Amino acid sequence: MNQTQTLAATPLLHTAFYKFVALADADAVVTRLRELTGDLLGSILVADEGINGVLAGTHAAVDAFEQALRSDAFFNGKFADIAFKHSACDTAPFARMKVHRKSEIVYLGVNGVDAVSKSGIDVSPEEWRELIAQDDVVVIDNRNSFEFKLGKFKNAIDPGVDNFRDFPKYIEEHVPQWQADGKRVAMYCTGGIRCEKTSAWMLDMGVPVYQLEGGVLNYFEKMPDAEKDWEGECFVFDNRIALDTKLQETATTLEDVYGGVPEWEWRLQRAKRLDEDSE
Repeated sequence: MNQTQTLAATPLLHTAFYKFVALADADAVVTRLRELTGDLLGSILVADEGINGVLAGTHAAVDAFEQALRSDAFFNGKFADIAFKHSACDTAPFARMKVHRKSEIVYLGVNGVDAVSKSGIDVSPEEWRELIAQDDVVVIDNRNSFEFKLGKFKNAIDPGVDNFRDFPKYIEEHVPQWQADGKRVAMYCTGGIRCEKTSAWMLDMGVPVYQLEGGVLNYFEKMPDAEKDWEGECFVFDNRIALDTKLQETATTLEDVYGGVPEWEWRLQRAKRLDEDSE
């Protein structure tokens, strides 16, 4: 029995995390993370600007990794305050463990964005509910259109992009009108990382930018009545496919997500290949 099959027969915990922080030796961080993830499955991206990861394993294995990331002397306290977002797993989310060295931990498609020292205004889940009800706030879904289709905050706008790299163009086209109308911008994404990178880029555009702290997953975790504000489910980039507002896996299929849209057919076929690889 391989590691994936062993984990599939065990109660699993999914953990998602990221942190923008300057890493002097990202290659060395990759090596250390590979040493710490031997009992886990998932992926971690490492760049000079920080780390971005999603992992799954037994509760004990996840806890051991999180403690090590926060307190291992090798990291010199750089991840001491990193936040983890947890959800349960009926399906093993990942087939293997990978730690990748990248030029960025999330690609915005804009050069020179400093998300380590710059950021928009973090808004807690409790404050978010009040913020998005204000008339002068434009609520932007900072995800792909197929994610928006599956679920969204009730008054959110879909920028109509199928790749995060296309998002800046939408922002640039609409900022002048938002400024003219005296609007503030509130953005959300699944776990928070895309909004943090985008808000760092938008700081000099003359529009107040607010971001949902910890993203949709944190909102579901902190707000027991999240369904008051959220319609549908939340897409996740792993074998579980989608979660409800209680962070429970749903019966949603790949066809439910991508089917019926010719432009998404390649995503459906790729997702099916990845699913087959995990069996």
